Amino acid sequence: MLTAVPLTKAAAMRVYLPLTLPGLDRLRRTGEAGPAPLTAWAVTPALHEWFPSGSEEELEYAALEQAAEASLVLLAAEPGAARRRVVLAADVPEGLAAVVEAGEPGEVRLSGPVPLAKAAAVHVDAPEAVPDVTAAVRALEEAGHGDAEARRAVDGAFGHELLWFAVQEIDSLL
Repeated sequence: MLTAVPLTKAAAMRVYLPLTLPGLDRLRRTGEAGPAPLTAWAVTPALHEWFPSGSEEELEYAALEQAAEASLVLLAAEPGAARRRVVLAADVPEGLAAVVEAGEPGEVRLSGPVPLAKAAAVHVDAPEAVPDVTAAVRALEEAGHGDAEARRAVDGAFGHELLWFAVQEIDSLL
């Protein structure tokens, strides 16, 4: 069983929430990502320990990349979704995020929905990434079982940098 412990006493913390384009559209229409609990990634003590030489910027990028990989899992569950990874960067209020003790470094559980008003940016694959993201989604299960060729296919999606979009650009992005 996964246990979560409160992460920080800070007023807000940046989290990276994996989504899909349909999930981003739901966020736009409803005004929040949810329902809770939600899994996201953030700069946590475990992520610092995993990447001790990383600067704060490098640690944030690592959390973003973990959320991008989780977006692949969401894509596998949504066969009709465009094959583009989506990650929402949001500043959530104190107490909303708790570290997942048995999870990956940086993994946090959000105990409430994430309001669109707390979003800082959206990171999305360029259309040119679609073939590699499609191959990654197809290879996910085998990669999880240790298949080296499948892992290379998943890693191929990470040869594409996610593009940065302002929250105000969500409508035109969709």
